[in-house]
Amino acid sequence: MQTTLDVQGLNVIVEGRGPTVVMLHGWPDTRALWDDTVAALRDGYRCVRFSLPGFDLSKPPRPVSVNQMCELVGAVVDTVSPGEPVTLLLHDWGCFFGYEYAARQPQRVARVAAVDIGDTNSGTYLKSLKPKEKALIAGYQLWLALAWKLGPWLPWLANRMTRFMARAMGCRTAPERMGWQMNYPYAMQWLGAFGGLRGVARVDRVFGPVIPTLFFFGKRKSFMFHSARWLAALATTPGSAVHGLDTGHWVMRQKPVQFHAWLRAWLDQPMASRDETT
Repeated sequence: MQTTLDVQGLNVIVEGRGPTVVMLHGWPDTRALWDDTVAALRDGYRCVRFSLPGFDLSKPPRPVSVNQMCELVGAVVDTVSPGEPVTLLLHDWGCFFGYEYAARQPQRVARVAAVDIGDTNSGTYLKSLKPKEKALIAGYQLWLALAWKLGPWLPWLANRMTRFMARAMGCRTAPERMGWQMNYPYAMQWLGAFGGLRGVARVDRVFGPVIPTLFFFGKRKSFMFHSARWLAALATTPGSAVHGLDTGHWVMRQKPVQFHAWLRAWLDQPMASRDETT
């Protein structure tokens, strides 16, 4: 049975029974990214998914700050599971925003399963990047930040820029589901828009050490969004685990059977207490 809730203007889909798993997607996706994952989990888990503000192209652009995003995520969590902490399932920018919410409200998050974005704000990660990797990352992100700036004035061009970059990165989302409105996180990153991204929690100090974390990453990429040191720490932390798959960035779509099998096996395990992870 599927239920739709309205939480501060977000259409929140709830499906299945069991412990609650709240799913956050990234760029340039919507809640549809998790459809197959819900099908794999709904017989044992209560799956909650919604499109991030501004990512539902049927609605007006809705850029939000980090604080506002955390408040929105918190409103969803409190609505769907007021009495129990939830599991977060995250991908791409969903990782960034989900990590920050969990770091601010650790009592509301029992554990986190994250896909392909790790400790990108750690000194270890930043030092590990080679000049070519830094150039590639800056290049695509600045392109998308520019598309955001052009969007209100030249939406046709901004959409073409967005869809071109998505294709170049191997995204399988249908072009008509992608638009410049989704690019505001990159404007936050590079232009300081909507308060920017400074002051967020260090991922490597929270996820693994404080909150049990399952991390998936694709091995077939030009650059990674995690450090080898963080992976090693997760792999030896009770309750946490790491899986690298022979995929690009969209692990759940490129290796769905393996991804869902490992995710379900981890979710089905008894959770380690917070004391055991420290």
